[in-house]
Amino acid sequence: MPDLSAFLKRFKLPESDASPLPKTTKTFPDGAQYRVEIPSVEGPKAFAAVLDEAQKRNLTLHRVSQGSGIMLLTDADIKEMAHMGADHGMEVSLFVGPRAAWDTGAQINASAGKNLGARLRGMNQVRYATEDIFRAVDLGIRSVLLADEGQLWLVNELKKAGELPDNLVLKISVQMGAANPISVKLMEDLGAGTYNVPTDLSVAQLAAIRQTVDLPIDMYVEVPDDFGGFVRYYELADLIRSVSPIYVKLGLRNSPNIYPSGFHMEDMAVKLCRERVRRAQIALDMIARTCPEAKMSEAGAKDLGIPVVK
Repeated sequence: MPDLSAFLKRFKLPESDASPLPKTTKTFPDGAQYRVEIPSVEGPKAFAAVLDEAQKRNLTLHRVSQGSGIMLLTDADIKEMAHMGADHGMEVSLFVGPRAAWDTGAQINASAGKNLGARLRGMNQVRYATEDIFRAVDLGIRSVLLADEGQLWLVNELKKAGELPDNLVLKISVQMGAANPISVKLMEDLGAGTYNVPTDLSVAQLAAIRQTVDLPIDMYVEVPDDFGGFVRYYELADLIRSVSPIYVKLGLRNSPNIYPSGFHMEDMAVKLCRERVRRAQIALDMIARTCPEAKMSEAGAKDLGIPVVK
C-alpha cells in the first residue's frame, strides 16, 4: 500500500485522531492476539453452514456462540453441535435461559426497563438456568454464555467445588452491560472467562479496560441493528494493538432478530450464518492489510471451550 502517512505529513495533516493509543502486550495463552467468533449459530444446520462456508473460504474460526438458549435445543441438537465443535477444534458457547426478556415480567419491555438485559428474575430462574448448564455440560459442552452477575458467581463457585468442569468457559454476554474498567474487573473477579463489551465503546475506552483486566475481550466489529448497528472493521488494527487478546466477533447489520430460533426460521438462520462467515473473511483481509504482524490462534487452542464428547 502507498505510504499514506508521508503523504499526509506533506500537507501538515495529522496521521490519525488525537490522543495516541496505548499498546498492550497481553495475549491469549498461546501467544496470539486475536481469534474469530461467529455468533447466532442457532443449531446444528446453522453450525454446518458455518463450517462449510469457512472451508470454502479457507478461514480459521475459533468459536461459535448461540443466543436462543440451551433450553430451546434438544439433547440431540446439543450432542450434534458438540461433535461438530470437537471435530473442528472449535469452542461452542450456548446461552442460558430463560432470561428476563422471555420471562413473565414486563419491566424489560418498558422504556426504562432495558437495564434488566438478560438477567435472571428470582431464585427459580437462577435454578432453571443453572440446571440447564449441568445438562449442556453432561452432553459435552464446555462453554456457556451468561448475562447475570449472581449466576456468574454461583457457577464459578460450582466450578471451584468440582461440581462443574474446571475447563468450563464462562463467556459473558454483551447484555451484561459493564462498560468501564472497574465494572469489567468485578466480572473478572466473579469468574468471567471472556467478556463481551458494549458495542459503542471507543478504542481508547476499551484500551483502559484492557489495562485493568487480563481476560479476553469479545468485540463486535459489525454490530446487529438492535445493538447499535456499528461497522468497525477499520478499527481492527487499533483494537488488536491496544485491546488484545480479543475475539473478533461478526454480527450483521440489516438483518432480522431471529431469537428464539427454530424450524420456522431455520433457512434464514443458515443464510445469516453464511454471511457472517463472509464478513469474517472481510475482517481477516482487513487485518492482513492493516496489521499484518498480528498473530491469530491456530484452531484447537488448549484454552478454548472445545466440547468433550463420548
